[in-house]
Amino acid sequence: MEVGVAQGGVVLLVGAGDAIGAAVARRFARGGYKVCVARREAVKSQGLVDEMKAEGCEVHAISVDARQEADVQAMFARIEKEIGPIEVCLFNAGSNVNKPLLETTEKLFFKAWELACYGGFLVGREAAKYMMQRERGTILFTGATASVRGGKGFAAFASAKFALRAVAQSMARELGPKNIHVVHLLIDAAVDSEAIHQRMKAAKGIDASDIPADSLTKTDSIADAYWFAHQQKRDGWTHELDLRPSVETW
Repeated sequence: MEVGVAQGGVVLLVGAGDAIGAAVARRFARGGYKVCVARREAVKSQGLVDEMKAEGCEVHAISVDARQEADVQAMFARIEKEIGPIEVCLFNAGSNVNKPLLETTEKLFFKAWELACYGGFLVGREAAKYMMQRERGTILFTGATASVRGGKGFAAFASAKFALRAVAQSMARELGPKNIHVVHLLIDAAVDSEAIHQRMKAAKGIDASDIPADSLTKTDSIADAYWFAHQQKRDGWTHELDLRPSVETW
């Protein structure tokens, strides 16, 4: 157990995939937290659950559609009743799509916003409801380069991430005085994950072994950044933190 962590506290990770979500789950479990990993199909987290339970961690996999208000509310109520108080909540769901403007349909544009922004609003609002009762908590949002810069082909994705950043900023200003720390982590980098390796292989024929060391941001580094922000004293809170490898052009 690391210093400063309340016994029995829960970290809830929504949109917890096999990269960032899994790394954050492991990091907070090492800090003494019960872990709830939530994604649309909980069965996809079974490997992570088995791994962490074998190491003695308490971890639960939950199915949720973050775009559905009733689903989100039911998930929070169940965790609070059956597992413990949610001390930390991460919204990590993404909608990274790259399409030329004229190929960006109304449906695609709406779905990107619905998951990346609206889902974040629902999850953040519900977390705040419980945290305000206890007058403490940390709410984390995963951002991207697209949160501050709209690139070619990213009209849908960037608009959704810009909007999520605005939600997080508004929440931080309202909830900070109530002792709830809201953090937006801007990941201005390609994340060192299996998905990125496959994408590079398909686009450029680059194998993972050919990628220069430290040119991608490792998921453990992202998890450490979230842990650092969560552990900050309230007289020196960070709302937005940008993260990139040293070789990244910015």
